[in-house]
Amino acid sequence: MTEERPTPSLRIVRGNANEEELAALIAVVTDAYEREAADAVADEPSISAWQRTQRPLRKPLRRDIPWGRFSR
Repeated sequence: MTEERPTPSLRIVRGNANEEELAALIAVVTDAYEREAADAVADEPSISAWQRTQRPLRKPLRRDIPWGRFSR
């Protein structure tokens, strides 16, 4: 499975850039974007031995199910 990342978009709103300047700008922005995306990795959650041995909390009581002879 390949991971698709969104591509950054670039729009020049002022001035007249030639092809060399645009190529340099795109190279710099692309490199900065790739570095930021590589550094934005979430840390693995660490689970302690205490958390592994903990019993899960009890599920809440279901009030919609009648109980014994005390129901209606």
